[in-house]
This record gives sequence, C-alpha cells and structure tokens, in this order.
Amino acid sequence: MVIEDFIKEALYKPNDYIAYHVGRELAELHPHKAVIQGYNWYFDLEVFARAGLCSVVEQKSIFHHVNTRWESIGKKLYEEIENSWLNVLWQGHLIDVVLITWYDGRCKIRHHWIVAEEKKIAEDFFRAVCEWCCEVRGEILVFHDGNFEKDKQLFNSIKTATFENLILPDSLKHQVQNDFQQFFNSREVYERYGIPWKRGALFIGPPGNGKTHTLKALINQLAKPCLYIRSFKSDDDNEQEKMSEVFKRARMLSPCVLVLEDLDSMISNENRSFFLNELDGFQANTGVVVLATTNHPERLDPSILDRPSRFDRKYYFELPRERERLAYIAKWNEDLQLEMRVTERGAREVVRGTEGFSFAYLKELFVTAMVQWLTSGGNGPMDSVLLSQTKALRSQMNQSVTNQ
Repeated sequence: MVIEDFIKEALYKPNDYIAYHVGRELAELHPHKAVIQGYNWYFDLEVFARAGLCSVVEQKSIFHHVNTRWESIGKKLYEEIENSWLNVLWQGHLIDVVLITWYDGRCKIRHHWIVAEEKKIAEDFFRAVCEWCCEVRGEILVFHDGNFEKDKQLFNSIKTATFENLILPDSLKHQVQNDFQQFFNSREVYERYGIPWKRGALFIGPPGNGKTHTLKALINQLAKPCLYIRSFKSDDDNEQEKMSEVFKRARMLSPCVLVLEDLDSMISNENRSFFLNELDGFQANTGVVVLATTNHPERLDPSILDRPSRFDRKYYFELPRERERLAYIAKWNEDLQLEMRVTERGAREVVRGTEGFSFAYLKELFVTAMVQWLTSGGNGPMDSVLLSQTKALRSQMNQSVTNQ
C-alpha cells in the first residue's frame, strides 16, 4: 500500500471492516514493531501534547484532517483531529499514532492505533495519555449531548461563589457546609465500621432560592473534582449507556462530587430503574458524593425521593424569611454607592413589602430599581424607587399566578 493513500483506502472499506484492515496493514508495514488498537475517548493525544508531555508532528505524506469548531463568542476555536498519522516523541521513544474517524449510523467513532518498538512501550504510552486526560485539574467536567467536556470558565465562575456571600438561614448553611466536609474527612471512620463511604443529598425548593448558589459554594469549598451533568440525552438516544458512562467516570475520579441539577427532568419511567442501579446497585460508588436539585419533588418517584441509601439527606430551600430578606438588602447596600443606598427605614419597608419573594425576585427588584433610579437622573431617594418597583413586581407575580 502507498502510505499517502493509507487513510483514504481505509475509509473506503465497510464500517465493520475498517479496524481490521488498518491493523493488518500496519502490521505488514511494521513487521518488527508492536501495534495496539483501541476506541477510547480518554485517549486525547492533542490535550496530552498541549500539556507538554509529548511532542507531536503530523506525517507530511498523509493529509491531516482537522475539524475546527466555533463554540461561542470570546472562546478560542476548538480543533479536533479527525484523521491523521502522527509521529510522537514520548520519553525518548519514537511512536506512530494513527487516528481514523467514521460514523456508524449517528454515532461518531474514532479509533487509534499505536505503533512502537515494543508492546510495553505502546501500552505504557496509551495508559499515560488516558490517565492524564481522565484527571480533572482546574476545570469542571461537564456532560452534555452525550459527551464530557472540561470547562475552565465554569470552574472560574464557581471560584467566586462562597458561603460568605450566600444568604441562607444559618442552620441550613452550617448543615450543608459541615455535612460534606466532614464526609470527605471521615473515610477511615467509615471503613473502620464497614459503612459504605458514599453520600447523596437532594436540594429541594422552588426556583430562585439559593440551590444553585449553594452548589457552587459547596464545590468551591470542597475542592474535589466535580462532574456536572446537564442531561443524559444524546443523539443516539441511549440514555442508559450515558448514565453508565457518567457513573463510571465518577468512580474513576473518586473522591469527587457528581452534580445532577433538575433531577426530575432527567429521570423517566424508562430510565429510572437503571439510574437507581447505578446510584445504589452492585457498584460501590466509593468516595462519590451525588448532589441533586429539584424544583418539583412531587415529580420524583418515591424510590428516589424517600429511600435514604440513595439520597441520605434532603435540604429544603424555602422562600426567604424576613431575616434573610433584610440580610439580602444589607448585602446589596454594601456594594452600592452612597447616594444609591436604601435607608434603614426604607429597608424595613421593603422587607415588609416583599413577603413571598424569592432571592431571584429580590435580585430583580434591586436591578430594576437601580436602572429606574439611573434613568430618572439619579436625583430622587432610592427608598421610593425600591418601594415603587416592589409594588410593580408584586403585581407581576400575582398576574403570573393568575395565568397559571
């Protein structure tokens, strides 16, 4: 075979024959070398090379096929090798890596072949790349559309969330802080008494009352690898396979935190049994803390909601009481210019007028009041603007309830 046509010839073959064909051709091209082949998304050679752990150059005689993706404004373009023959220098060893991508139905498959002087060298290199890429360092591992992606921006945003700037009832805040910190510090105690070292908790309550902020502050405080699951859905519609992949990755990263936000939207009659098996089945889930949130606990099956071995604790995030609303206003006042601050008397009137407001509505109240104050020239007292906006938001809330 002419090496220039190596990948092109392979892709002309039937899907179920490509892997065998490539392996056989490489064995014939390199009869005195070892060839190992696999299909594993953890084998991300580009990431390994960008970390400076190996040197990679493309085989110039073969077309180097790269997929370039635009993800969002302000982000760098993302490049992913689709098909290539790479020459790699790793720990003094010269290694060839062939990457070939094809589609089986809607499922994208990328196989790799590693060619080295000895089988041990090829296997050690394969293991080193997978282990490095599996680890989470300064990022959140996000599962979306059936794949994991490492998100540094989300990690950086979470670093700004702390319990110091979180307004909650003191008892709830202390319970959440202490529960999981103590869990991670108590592995030896759990093992000594034969108690499974795993934890599960549900954050329950109407939207806008601090569940997500608490999650962020907790992840920041615990400083453990975090897997954030947006959905188990994917193009191939195999939710059970995706659930298995998520929990498998969590076990690999243990001790870690697995976050399932809006759990009620993820679990259906079709996938519930499989989810429960992953959560509390034969697999140990040692060192895995599962944190789930729901705005609608009534939509969760009792097998999830009421069985302690699955979610040991339930934390309820209720609408802020008078004390929390006053603390929230004081927090906002600290960050405002003097002329924009609400007076003590005005704060008490706002507190009385915001009974039934969530933290999200309180935030909306201050933002709209600030905009209104600036639009009017910034000359009047903030108290009257806040009270006026409180009435407007109250009317909006009542109208929303009426329309439901």
